[in-house]
Amino acid sequence: MPRFFPDAPRTADASSWRRRLVAWLPALVGIVVICIESTGTFSAANTSSWLRPIFERIFGPFQNANWEVLHHYIRKTGHFLGYGSLGLAFLRAWLYTLERHRSVQGWRLRATAFAVASTALIAAGDEFHQSFLQSRTGVPSDVVLDTCGAFALCLLVWLVRFRGAPQPIEPLPSDA
Repeated sequence: MPRFFPDAPRTADASSWRRRLVAWLPALVGIVVICIESTGTFSAANTSSWLRPIFERIFGPFQNANWEVLHHYIRKTGHFLGYGSLGLAFLRAWLYTLERHRSVQGWRLRATAFAVASTALIAAGDEFHQSFLQSRTGVPSDVVLDTCGAFALCLLVWLVRFRGAPQPIEPLPSDA
């Protein structure tokens, strides 16, 4: 059974369309979720109407001013973690897609850079889309927050999954 994050780059014979579809499916699902959440249905006014009763049931009643502050931080945490998760899905997809590189570290670094850049691109598109909706605001600071979420969760993968010296890979035929 394949791991969520592969240990080594793919080889040329592992480029079937099914393998690529499976590799990219989590990222595609993440993009669809973001497209849905980018609508007016998930504006601050709408999310407050169903989040507040949940939080008040757990923590008791909030004064309006306190709720507004908490709701803001809940939404920003959602941005950070949601786009962080998308960054992980992109990292997985790029790791399964990118071909051999001279080193495992180089392959991982390239996949990570592509994952963070892909997430930033989706975040920028999301905020651009929201700037056209009356009930939403598109702000550059959210793109930065989203990109930081992707970077932080990818860094966590580096610290937990990719720690230690990578196993060397065979030299490329052109290097011989």
